[in-house]
Amino acid sequence: MSDDLTLEIEGHVAIITYNRPQKLNAMTPEMAAALRAAVEVCNTNNEVRAVVLTGAGKAFCAGSDIAELDRYATAWDFRNRPEYCDVLRALLKPSIAAINGYAFGGGLEMAMSCDIRIAADTAILAAPEIKLGWIGGGGMAAMLANSIGPSNAALMIMTGDPIDAEKAEKWGLLSEVAPKDQLLARAKDIAETIASRAPIAAETARENLKAAFNMPLEKAIAYERDLQSICFATDDAMEGRAAFAEKRTPNFERK
Repeated sequence: MSDDLTLEIEGHVAIITYNRPQKLNAMTPEMAAALRAAVEVCNTNNEVRAVVLTGAGKAFCAGSDIAELDRYATAWDFRNRPEYCDVLRALLKPSIAAINGYAFGGGLEMAMSCDIRIAADTAILAAPEIKLGWIGGGGMAAMLANSIGPSNAALMIMTGDPIDAEKAEKWGLLSEVAPKDQLLARAKDIAETIASRAPIAAETARENLKAAFNMPLEKAIAYERDLQSICFATDDAMEGRAAFAEKRTPNFERK
């Protein structure tokens, strides 16, 4: 990885940490490249069954480092840059964002690109791009509208003003709020629970949820049934049925 982004693997759980606290973990092109490498490790390592993303210091991620944007000679170069939110959405394993502090701009988009979001009680979330003369480009509007509804999304995007963790949980942007000193442990606990389930089924569930947001209802249900059949044919599904019958804990092997 790099000094500014670290990857640790504890059992079946990978922990990606944005590690540039002196700059509120603002993303640089080098960090985006490190994130791509970390995602590739997680995707190809069959021992990794869930991923936690968090930040060092008082921020999850403050979005793109504004000073770095001058690297792009033209707006077209900026349009075609490697997009770190796209990199994160290419993650195949279930993911939990542990939002330990500021999640602004692209940081909020990365948090929303995770499957589950929990936050410290001190966390602040914002879509502040309008204050600088532009709007988010990593899925801000679509993901906010899906998470908190069009009116609340418009309020955040059009004012750029932040909301606290309590309001974010009330609006449905977060699943849980925890004391800051307990946040990472709680995220790991969720990740370990997911990692204890059948891995192929967990990864398939992630794809199924994505489809639910992108397909008409009847097509989404038909697609779900196809995915269910794929899971049902796995060795892990057979093991799950056997463990149930034998009243024991299943031993899933991602097969």
